[in-house]
Amino acid sequence: MAGTAGSTGTARQLGTGLADDGGAAGNGPKTLSIIGCGKVGKTLGRLWHAQQTFQLLDVLNRSVASAQQACNFIGAGAAAASYDELRNADIYLIAAGDDQIAACCEALAASGKLNSDSIVFHCSGALSSHDLAAAGLQGAALASIHPIRSFADPQQVALHFAGTWCGSEGDAAALAVLTPAFNAIGAQAVNIKRDSKVLYHAAAVFASNYLVTLIDVASQAYVEAGLPPEIALKLIEPLLLESAANAFKLGPAAALTGPIARGDMATVRRQYQAVQQWDPQAAALYRQFELLTLELAARKNGGTSPTA
Repeated sequence: MAGTAGSTGTARQLGTGLADDGGAAGNGPKTLSIIGCGKVGKTLGRLWHAQQTFQLLDVLNRSVASAQQACNFIGAGAAAASYDELRNADIYLIAAGDDQIAACCEALAASGKLNSDSIVFHCSGALSSHDLAAAGLQGAALASIHPIRSFADPQQVALHFAGTWCGSEGDAAALAVLTPAFNAIGAQAVNIKRDSKVLYHAAAVFASNYLVTLIDVASQAYVEAGLPPEIALKLIEPLLLESAANAFKLGPAAALTGPIARGDMATVRRQYQAVQQWDPQAAALYRQFELLTLELAARKNGGTSPTA
């Protein structure tokens, strides 16, 4: 979603219960419009529409055709062709890609749609609500609520969204509305520090992306030791799954096993030397994990280092 959209007009159909200015009539659900309605926006929009949590007004995407496809998936809303076409909504979700969120927010702020009663939020894991500062200057309450899951298949995610954890931070006025809205579709919101949002996202990278990289390094080491690649993965799978299950059940310190946990540092030294001869880059990784695992083993042993 770019900071501006095309100028082609679209037919406007007011939803039931909406006033001409796009506001909610009576005491009905708050109104919502979505800017940059890709997989995340479509999924959340569909869930909120099904639960009647929000009344979807408009969807603004790079093209009217894309916006209409999103509306069709959600089952509600009208495709807007520009920021000027957006009706006044209580809440605006900017669900564009990370690199476009600030630009979209600036364009929304410049459109004159925002006031002190508005809420603007995004669902990025890497950015904080500070990146919506342009909306804040117009008086809007700001928030970031990040569902911690993959949205590769929006239809499947919509069916199985219940139980999804969401890292949330932002202004109290925004969270007072958005937290119950996410709870209504089965999410479990957990507060995080606004200024630590990048570290929060790095934690997810450690738990997901870097775990995959670690599996690849282990697989390469097995192959270097003479095993076929497909057998290497079969050896890794039970080790990884059982270790992860124990860590989640017992806690990381109690679940730790292996040479460092036993204090067998001579084995650790031999392993490091073998990895160093094979791949110095992997050896640097091994060494860093050794240092961190020594700290974990000390916690397991009540503060006593295995090297003591």
